[in-house]
Amino acid sequence: MGQTVTHEIRESARAKHLRIDVFPDGRVLLTKPIRMPLHIAEAFLKQRTAWILQTKEAFIARTKKIEQKRRKLGIAEPILLPKPRMGSAAYKQAVAIARAISTERLSHFNEHYKFTYGSISIRNQKTRWGSCSAAGNLSFNYRIAYLPPAQQDYLVVHELCHTKEHNHSPKFWSLVGETIPEYKRLRSVLKSGFK
Repeated sequence: MGQTVTHEIRESARAKHLRIDVFPDGRVLLTKPIRMPLHIAEAFLKQRTAWILQTKEAFIARTKKIEQKRRKLGIAEPILLPKPRMGSAAYKQAVAIARAISTERLSHFNEHYKFTYGSISIRNQKTRWGSCSAAGNLSFNYRIAYLPPAQQDYLVVHELCHTKEHNHSPKFWSLVGETIPEYKRLRSVLKSGFK
């Protein structure tokens, strides 16, 4: 025992209880109600030292696991993409670029597939690159604007093929592979690097 934890303290008028947040970068934040004496908050943090250190170790282990996966896939670093504020000029520009890319590449690849699809929309999705509705309407994450062309093409073909096969069956992947032979590697890259 006897270990001390480097931490930041934040006072909050809205907080009713003490709260400890441990972040992936190792930062520890102790939030306390304004009226609560500091020594009580510090004592609470001390009691939770073992949990804090355990949580930090779990984040380190997770980071190592992700790094090993990237090395296995031949990726030096995660795909870190810009996240402009919604409504900003940079965000609007990214949406316009994403719309132009998805529209042009859908048209290009559909010369091969000859599938029927509906509207194209660009969205600010937190964890998804794209989706295809039952009616065949396609949506894409605005952040495809920042991806390399090969990954953009994979995402466009992926959603286009969902207009024919609304699943991830061998038949679906066979369709994707007709124009994107490297789809397995591109899929792994995008899954491991969505930040």
